Amino acid sequence: MRTREGGRIVDEAAVIARVRAGDPEAYADLVRAHTGLALRAAAALGAGADAEDVVQQAFVKAYCALGRFKDGASFKPWLLSIVANETRNTVRTAARQRTLAGREAAFVEADPLIPESADPAVATLETERRAALLAALEKLSEEHRLVVTYRYLLEMDESETAQALGWPRGTVKSRLNRALRKMSRLLPDFRPRETRETRETREGGDERE
Repeated sequence: MRTREGGRIVDEAAVIARVRAGDPEAYADLVRAHTGLALRAAAALGAGADAEDVVQQAFVKAYCALGRFKDGASFKPWLLSIVANETRNTVRTAARQRTLAGREAAFVEADPLIPESADPAVATLETERRAALLAALEKLSEEHRLVVTYRYLLEMDESETAQALGWPRGTVKSRLNRALRKMSRLLPDFRPRETRETRETREGGDERE
């Protein structure tokens, strides 16, 4: 698998092979390539102000577990599954719930989605839409919130989402279908960018999990 890091491509398999062969410094390439996405994931899943600590710990755990990483698999969903678990552990340990405002602020700060050059009116509208989206997500079950977060906020495809969540692809498709129905009721203007996969999900209806 290849991941774009800035202006160049990182060959994940080659980097992991180098780390396994005794070159731990090569791991920095994977850290640089995935830090932004990992921070967005941690913030979107509720890590709040602890997002950086969660991501740092996730990278450490991923490094220690590289010996169990399956050759040929994608590093991104595997890492994000560790980020998700670490976020849950952090929230439980802290024994507190993150507020919606705090979660939104951390999510935006982790990886700005609106260019600084954007028209102020457009930027304001996008910020309001994101706030409404996160408010609607808060009303979903954890499973539905996770699948929408991975597919749309983190822009992962169906296969990556299945790997990150440890679900069969049919389960991802059926839960996403139900989640989108609920989102359309909670947020009538919600229109996720349609791909072949999402079109098949919408047209195929629920599948047996």
